[in-house]
Amino acid sequence: MQKNVLIVYAHPEPTSLTSQFVAVAQQTLQAQGCDVMLSDLYGMGWKTVFDACDFPDRIEPDRLSLITESGHAYSTGQQTDDVVAEQQKLLAADAVIFLFPLWWFGMPAILKGWIDRVYAYGFAYGYKNEGNRYRYGDGILKGKRAMLSVMVGGPAADYTAYGINGQLEALLFPITHGNLFYTGMDVLPTHAVYGTGRITAAGIAAAKEVWRARLTQLFDEVPIPFRRQNGGDYPDGHTLAESITSGRTGLMVHRRDTLGELAI
Repeated sequence: MQKNVLIVYAHPEPTSLTSQFVAVAQQTLQAQGCDVMLSDLYGMGWKTVFDACDFPDRIEPDRLSLITESGHAYSTGQQTDDVVAEQQKLLAADAVIFLFPLWWFGMPAILKGWIDRVYAYGFAYGYKNEGNRYRYGDGILKGKRAMLSVMVGGPAADYTAYGINGQLEALLFPITHGNLFYTGMDVLPTHAVYGTGRITAAGIAAAKEVWRARLTQLFDEVPIPFRRQNGGDYPDGHTLAESITSGRTGLMVHRRDTLGELAI
């Protein structure tokens, strides 16, 4: 069966390594028989700011409540066309790949703006009008796969558990766990390319080969074993069971593997 893959990427320079990785991904996935959709946020001139302009028909004109207006626009079919188009891509996709450079320990603002605007209330959160019932392993995007491909300027040593910048997995936790797993997606380990600030032509060629090989496993790789909210590890739907947290701290405790022993 043909698979649909959505590539969402954020870089203003068409010749950047990020953009080159997008081209490699598109070619590789199409060669595998996948239908590839692209969202080039800079090329699209994506509106980054989430504000009143997103809601031409306000339910509360005197005070802007983003959750209220987002839910109203989504439930009544009055979202802006650009947001609807991206939501439709997400619903059609079997896998979503996000490509971006690591800027100040996170994603570029334009990509965060994509999350802010596309993740409407009733769509990505407040699903089925059930508050927090469908999140972290459940939700509208359950059953889909997601992966980050991140270009990191500094060396890998800076992003280890004891590296000066902190472990990359911890820095990206708000994205992998918060933006992706929250909506129900199975999140694959991040594909990082380090040292891009001084990478050579030979280094780029080698990195592309590794990337091609990684893409061939897109639908076979084992996802990050994040703990599901409704899987029994959070008895009250909010806090991990004491039997799990005893003697353990840090973000990685929310994973069902040995990394949960790390204190990040």
